[in-house]
Amino acid sequence: MSASKLSEDRLYQVLIAPVVTEKSTRAAEQDGQAVFYVANDATRNDVKAAIEKAFDVEVESVRVLNAKGKTKRFGRSTGRRSDRKKAYIRLKEGSDIDFAGFQA
Repeated sequence: MSASKLSEDRLYQVLIAPVVTEKSTRAAEQDGQAVFYVANDATRNDVKAAIEKAFDVEVESVRVLNAKGKTKRFGRSTGRRSDRKKAYIRLKEGSDIDFAGFQA
């Protein structure tokens, strides 16, 4: 599905939250990338369109990965965390994302 065919509501459902970890901060400083949790059914084109619409920036590339949920113990019982999808977004030169105005 191309970016022009996506509804505006769908674009805002694609982005869940920015990832703020040591690894994502290092990716931002060294490689100029931003990292977001995205919807599990989102495609690269969906993520690119959503980032460009939400932050008014130009996206150079999008890399998407599925992070499988870990099995964890809760007392005597075991449980499983949800699977998540992350997107690493590389912006074109001169573009920058302002997280101050972002609301998930």
